[in-house]
Amino acid sequence: MSLISTLARMEAVESGRARPLATVRHRRVSERPLVLVPLTTAGEAGAPLGALVGTDPGEPRLLVVPQPRDRDLRFTFLADLAEEVLPYVDAFTDAVELVERNETDAETGKKVRVEVELCADAPQLIVPSRAGIEYVRLLGRSTRFRRTAEQDPETPFPAPPRVPLLGRWLTHFGERARVPGSSLLLAATDLLNRHWATGQSSLEDQHLGALLAWIDPADGVPGREGALRAEAGRDERGQLFCPPAGPATDPAFDNRLLAPAIERYDRARQASGAAEDPEAAERALGELLAAEREVRRLVVSQLKPTWDAVWRAVGLLRELPEGARVADRWTRDRWSFTAHRDRVAAGEPPQPRRDDAVTAAQKLAAREQAQGQLEAQEALDDPLVLAGRRLAGEAFAAEVVEVVMAWTESKRPAPRPLLTVRTDDRPHLAERVKVYRSLEGKPQAAEFVRYEEDGSLVLRVLDRMGRSKEPAEGSVPEKGERIAWTLFEHDQRGGPKLPDPEETPWTHGGPPRTDAVELPDPVTPEDVL
Repeated sequence: MSLISTLARMEAVESGRARPLATVRHRRVSERPLVLVPLTTAGEAGAPLGALVGTDPGEPRLLVVPQPRDRDLRFTFLADLAEEVLPYVDAFTDAVELVERNETDAETGKKVRVEVELCADAPQLIVPSRAGIEYVRLLGRSTRFRRTAEQDPETPFPAPPRVPLLGRWLTHFGERARVPGSSLLLAATDLLNRHWATGQSSLEDQHLGALLAWIDPADGVPGREGALRAEAGRDERGQLFCPPAGPATDPAFDNRLLAPAIERYDRARQASGAAEDPEAAERALGELLAAEREVRRLVVSQLKPTWDAVWRAVGLLRELPEGARVADRWTRDRWSFTAHRDRVAAGEPPQPRRDDAVTAAQKLAAREQAQGQLEAQEALDDPLVLAGRRLAGEAFAAEVVEVVMAWTESKRPAPRPLLTVRTDDRPHLAERVKVYRSLEGKPQAAEFVRYEEDGSLVLRVLDRMGRSKEPAEGSVPEKGERIAWTLFEHDQRGGPKLPDPEETPWTHGGPPRTDAVELPDPVTPEDVL
């Protein structure tokens, strides 16, 4: 935790209100995101109980599984979820723009310029908390390998037609959420925590209701009191005022309300199946429908407060202006979405359960590079974030007090002007350490030369001054100009080139097997009611 974050938390405790950690929004918030608020059965991972899903805050679609242990009802839930998610995703696949990029020619191995399609926009999925992201990833893993009756007529318990495709897209969203700075799949709590500091612990910040009590309190209630009521406040029936839906349920709700309602549903279904005369069957059907309505009413009572809270968080984030470099990271999300669209259209198999050694190393290297790039871009976009780096000695703001032109001693002299700058910061500088400033959106490097007797610094500008002996106009800072310099690079360098998966050395498992087929998960007793 940076010094700025620690100070902001202390101020939040003193004032009873959350303090800003940023002056701009560092994540993309789509104009039309798809919000998913899932709810699961306690004690059984991945068993869906219900969900609210949709793009309209006022008209969500309610999905409920009245008996979560029933495989058929689970598949009905997943099929209904696919009806909401897949059309939303498909709406972004057709609108494309043509862009040029460098690609390696398969025959010559040289870089060639080609024109390819890039989706003009990409879908965005928002869940309440980080646990919701894990649940999306779990749903993807448990459904993308399912076989449909069309794919395998002899498969036991075939999945509805579009459920495996839903699993592939959810897996892609879940994998992309692991990339720092990505905005395809976001948690509302992570979005708020990035932009505001509260007076509670990081663990408590994962409760969306408590988080909003600090950031946007109702009727001026102090954050501590509002958060306590959101976390632990209960009504006369012992039910929480602010159900978590993250996606676990409250034990008091499970034991006192949900379990009896599901038991009534089970009895009504058994009675309906055992009815022998039409009058008894009609009466049993009425009881079954009433029991199902009661389960739906209970589920929506747990989901609706969180649904409203997610949209409230989205509204708060939209009030912040978007950071200048957010669009660049969203473009990388669009490339990721376009690539997966093409893989699905080409009929490629689902993502494997485990990556081979080379693919895993590539993903890890890409995430490390994205993390460094994200930290640099946030500091460049946001003075408040940059202030934290300045306090850590990783950046400094300085005024240029003198500019002395100098050139390299070579047959073709290149400009190397010396800048004398004055700063009140305390950067961690040593001889020939490079520092960087942003020049027209690109980094310009300089190196530290020495300290002067009055405490000012001497820097030598190294690049981005053109090819002639005289530096290009505007490429050399002028006297009196105030500039923010960083000790970290603005663009992260790529790591060493990795071999192709087919050339994986034996020390890392050898080339991936081509005869290995991903099979569906085995049927267990819990899969059948």
